[in-house]
Amino acid sequence: MTETHSGSLDEAATDLVDTALGWLADDYFRVEVSGIENIPASGPALLVANHSGAWGFDGFVLHKVLLRELRRPVRLYASELILRLPMLAAYARRHGMLTDDPTLGRDQLAAGELVALFPEGFDGVGKPFSERYRLRPFGPGFASAAVLTGAPVVPVSIVGAEETYPKLGEIGALARRFALPYFPVTTPLPLPAKWLITVGEPIPAPARAPSFAERSAATRRLCDEVWFTVQGMVDRDRSRRTTPFW
Repeated sequence: MTETHSGSLDEAATDLVDTALGWLADDYFRVEVSGIENIPASGPALLVANHSGAWGFDGFVLHKVLLRELRRPVRLYASELILRLPMLAAYARRHGMLTDDPTLGRDQLAAGELVALFPEGFDGVGKPFSERYRLRPFGPGFASAAVLTGAPVVPVSIVGAEETYPKLGEIGALARRFALPYFPVTTPLPLPAKWLITVGEPIPAPARAPSFAERSAATRRLCDEVWFTVQGMVDRDRSRRTTPFW
């Protein structure tokens, strides 16, 4: 296959994914976004959101919404697993998603860009439906990136993804067969839950301390503060819904 032909296929796949995400966000999930003005119009910022739903679909929906609402690109940190799916891999490449960056976007933040990530990782999407919206501990990598670059952290709450793909169980044999952290038992198609995405006020990164011990302590404090903030936002938005499907 020639490079030109491959590029054309990637473009077609990306356009298809983009169109599907737009329809899902607007007509199927009826995504309601608030607080978008809290994202800086210029300069670096690290958007930190809760992760939920059996397949981790919230990352693509959030990315689509941010691209439409903002006048600047967002570099989403995503699992390398999406590279196994050709259409999603094409979308990820076009939009500069970060799939193999152990620094969690530190270079991009230093260059003044926006980076979005889910510090719960697979623990967030792998929890059972009975524990929905109970945030797992955040990995501290994002807080370290914020401390080292001075980028503010913008908390983001996503409510609706848990009901869209509820994790009812898992199949260990299939997880091992496909080298996945887990293979969920969930609905074959996404359920039409109502989504609420709320962007909170930026949390300034602490000044960079001269010693490693002080920086480590500041990183832990920032990580805890962001976790409590996002969990509070999730709890508040859940209370706004009389039912997940309205």
